[in-house]
This record gives sequence, C-alpha cells and structure tokens, in this order.
Amino acid sequence: MSVREPDAEWVKRFLSVPRFKPYVRDCAGDEAVALELYWWNIEVSAAFYPALNFLEVILRNAFHDELTSNYARSEWWTTAPPVGDGAFVIDAAQRKLNRTSGHVPTSDDVVAAMPFGFWVSLLSRSNEEVMWRPALYRAFRPGYRGPRRQMHAHLEHLRMFRNRIMHHEPVHMRHLEADRERIYELVEYLAPGATRMLERVDNLAEVLARRPVPYLGRGRNRA
Repeated sequence: MSVREPDAEWVKRFLSVPRFKPYVRDCAGDEAVALELYWWNIEVSAAFYPALNFLEVILRNAFHDELTSNYARSEWWTTAPPVGDGAFVIDAAQRKLNRTSGHVPTSDDVVAAMPFGFWVSLLSRSNEEVMWRPALYRAFRPGYRGPRRQMHAHLEHLRMFRNRIMHHEPVHMRHLEADRERIYELVEYLAPGATRMLERVDNLAEVLARRPVPYLGRGRNRA
C-alpha cells in the first residue's frame, strides 16, 4: 500500500524523504502505516510530557532540599560547588538572571533555572564525595538502597530519552512501556505517593495501546 498522492507530496516536501525513510523501513515498506506511525510518534512523545515533568521537578526539589539540609544553606553550591561543568552552569544562570531581572537571584531562582542535565550530573562519579555520599543518597530513601552508579545510569538514560523527545527525534522503536515504568519507579523513590498524582494527568497507557506497529524488540532501549 502507498501513501495517497497528497500525503506523499506532503511527506516529501515537509518531512523529507530521509526523515521518513526509517518509519517506512519499520513498517515493512508500507508508506500508509509509516505515516500513521509518524503521527503516533508525535502523540506518544507529547504523552510523555507529564511523567517527564514530574520526574524533573521532583528530582531537582529533592536534591535541593537534601543539599540545603546537609550544607545548612540554600546556596549550597557556594560551599560545595559541583565538580566539572556544574559550577559554570550555575554561574552562567546567576549572571543571566541578574541581567534579565535586575536583582540578585534567589536560590529558588537559580534552582528553577538549572536544566535536567545539571541535576543528573550531580550523581556522576566525580561528584560522589561532595554530593552523593553526604546528601543525595537520602533523596531516594527508603525505597532505593542501590549504588550511586546505578541511579546515575537510570537518570542519564532518561535524560537522553527526554532530549530525543524535545528534539523531535523518533522514539517509536523503543520499549516505551519500560521507559514509563522507569519514570514511575524513580518518581516514587523521590516522592512516595506522587505517582498517584501523576496518574491523574498521564494518558500514556492509552496512547501506548494505540501503537500502529508492534514493538520491534530491538533489545535494550538506547537514547
């Protein structure tokens, strides 16, 4: 089956043949199903927004609370600056906030300005001594008692997945049910009971059930 002529012209002009080609490949050459899969990829990417939003906001607040408590100040980064690029990210955010608002930013302003990647980087090996061991392991208790490296791997995996969604990349080939389960698991570690709130706005299960083609089973999810 081929995509109808108007649809084929639209795909060629706006999506581009190279962008559409992977969808056609994953639909065994059926262009009509491939176009349906393309639209579903957009739908399921949008459906992940509530879960990713919950994870990012809850993560940053939990980390900020634990570091504030441990270092006895809300500007904990002045006492324990992150290793690597983290300190530069904070400094750049403070300067930008100062420039745009005209006043010295508060700790809450800075925390809200930090990207997801910044918070994930706090669990890197280089930050283990100043972040994980004295404070951040507590953010996941009592549900999680595993090693830092495993939690960092989980969050780094989801960071890359989030970036694929935000950059409009294909995610249909992934085991998206497993991605959803992982997000729910981490949210529950960070804020027990929060998944009940998330379920009120999460329609992922329904969208996933409408997948136009079966999960391809390509092994482990890769961002």
